[in-house]
Amino acid sequence: MKIISCIIIILFLLVISCKESPDKPDILFIAIDDMNDWITPLGGRENMHTPNIDALAGRGMLFENAHCTAPACCPSRTSVMTGVRPSTSGIYANTQIWRHSTVLEKALTIPEFFREQGYTVRGGGKIFHALSWIQTAYGIDQNDFTVWDEYYPSMSRSIPPSIWPESYEIDSLGTVYWENIAGRETEGRPSYFFDWGPLGKEEDMADNKVVDWAISKLKEKYDKPLFLAVGIYRPHIPWFVPEEYFDLYPVEERDLPAILENDLDDVSPASYRWVRRNWQKWMIENEQWKYAVQAYEASISFSDAMLGKLIRGLDESGRADNTIIVLWSDHGMHIGEKEQWEKFTLWEESTRVPLIIIVPGLTKAGSRSVEAVSLLDIYPTLVRLAGKKKFDQLEGTDLLPLIKDPDSKRDEPAITTFHKDNHSVRTERWRYIRYFNGDEELYDHKNDPDEYYNLADSVDLKPIIEELSKWLPEINVNEL
Repeated sequence: MKIISCIIIILFLLVISCKESPDKPDILFIAIDDMNDWITPLGGRENMHTPNIDALAGRGMLFENAHCTAPACCPSRTSVMTGVRPSTSGIYANTQIWRHSTVLEKALTIPEFFREQGYTVRGGGKIFHALSWIQTAYGIDQNDFTVWDEYYPSMSRSIPPSIWPESYEIDSLGTVYWENIAGRETEGRPSYFFDWGPLGKEEDMADNKVVDWAISKLKEKYDKPLFLAVGIYRPHIPWFVPEEYFDLYPVEERDLPAILENDLDDVSPASYRWVRRNWQKWMIENEQWKYAVQAYEASISFSDAMLGKLIRGLDESGRADNTIIVLWSDHGMHIGEKEQWEKFTLWEESTRVPLIIIVPGLTKAGSRSVEAVSLLDIYPTLVRLAGKKKFDQLEGTDLLPLIKDPDSKRDEPAITTFHKDNHSVRTERWRYIRYFNGDEELYDHKNDPDEYYNLADSVDLKPIIEELSKWLPEINVNEL
């Protein structure tokens, strides 16, 4: 009788164990906002402190030549989460409501797909576009809360109430009241949102709260596989992070980004409407450029620390060996290159992004690909990893061939779109840009990685332009 009882108990424990360790892998889906290629794995800036991104790249696959589909938060994130190009959906700007697109009103998003596959679907922080603390049309939370089983901080808000620590008083525009900080000039600042400084304790920061919540979810037991999306807001402006991260980058030791005088002389006038020359003018006149560099670098290192904390939580949860990790940033960032600040261009600073994928049992630790890939490729890759076939909605190409063989080649370039009929085509060597008015730019990354010299007028390179232009999107939906 005792033997039978023991057998029953063992069988019961085996059933429970199977439920807590489903065959399907968990998925940790990490989005970082506004992170450009200054991080060490992408060549980076000298003396950058990104040890956790470095370590993550070392345990998985880094796509060295990954690019966003749009150099703005809403269209980029919408494209990632739906697998649909901006030129197909008509979602080109941050002020648009993506579900209002007739193409996207019934589109199946990534979390919806995994819910259909039997996953518990949870998320926290900025995954879809959201600036929900600003009470304007621009600040509408774009998250589709109907597709999640749980969301932090709530099922109606994607981001904790403030991107500033709660212990600091702010006015209706989000301006922090504090004593003057060395290197922080505010008079005539181009935007109240364009601000920075050492501020707050790490435990008070919104990103830290999102990561703490995510770690608590990793510790829970589930009877289904887990899809967990975690959005880290920094290094998006304003660059307010704890002082310890500013201390990593003494301002007197920071170099300005390499620039070419009169760099815009050979580019299309069509691009000028996006270039914030007044921001650059203010930076130079007020001697703020180095301080802004320091603040952006500090914010990168802060987000890196948040990533490290999250990955440690994953490792300590015992789930890592059965968890697919996807790390991406929605677009890059100009810090004065081509007289531009933030993103909103079709140049390298705006389009190139970190993309790291780890698939247990498939990716080789420390593997890299130099092929041009797009964030549009994330969704079809996850679909294939789920054992399903790519469906018609998805316009990207799955990355499994590159994951299996990092040295393999592919013909398809990365396409970036900013507003209607403005596109960039990026291959391993070339960047070709065509604007709505027919103006063109061509850059040779083999000889000109900074995109200083527009070669579009070169007769010898016309065949290159003709070949690259074949990849321009045929569908260009009007902006909603």
